[in-house]
Amino acid sequence: MKKKWYDYLWIATLLYLILGFFNILFAWLGLLCFFIPLIISISQGTKGYCNRYCGRGQLFSLLGGRFGLSRKQEIPKWMKSKWFRYGFLIFFFAMFFQMLWTTYLVFAGASDLKQVVTLLWTFKVPWQWAYHGTALHPGVAQFAFGFYSVMLTSTVLGLVTMVLFKPRSWCVYCPMGTMTQLICKAKQVGKSQKA
Repeated sequence: MKKKWYDYLWIATLLYLILGFFNILFAWLGLLCFFIPLIISISQGTKGYCNRYCGRGQLFSLLGGRFGLSRKQEIPKWMKSKWFRYGFLIFFFAMFFQMLWTTYLVFAGASDLKQVVTLLWTFKVPWQWAYHGTALHPGVAQFAFGFYSVMLTSTVLGLVTMVLFKPRSWCVYCPMGTMTQLICKAKQVGKSQKA
């Protein structure tokens, strides 16, 4: 089967992680991974992004499948359960809003810029080399540090589950996947009520 352009989006995921390592302001590009899935699920009522365009899922498939870095074991049932997926989504939102709050404090002048990447929402890793100041407000950089933390943490979780289980095990409990699934279900309910 001939490959399509979107079969190479794993390169964009890899580039994103590399560019953010050297210049944290590239972390803003990660917002595309938030808005595009939402737009597709709202406009089309499908999980087309997850199934076709997700570069992170493609990267896990490549590393776990072609390069054999996955044990290819079945993911535990509790990780597939609604309570885990929805609980992880709520936890993810809490961490996301905490990141937005930290960004707000820097924009408001109530807090100084923290040049750290928080890995797994716990470990603060100094990341000063990736930001050297710009004409932009420090709050712009603070958002970038926080957002890169979210993206790097979710990538690390995805890599761990890829190694332990099947390559795309992260996709089972990915917050964006859960959110787009909820949107698709809501759209289906809306359609059935109109009919």
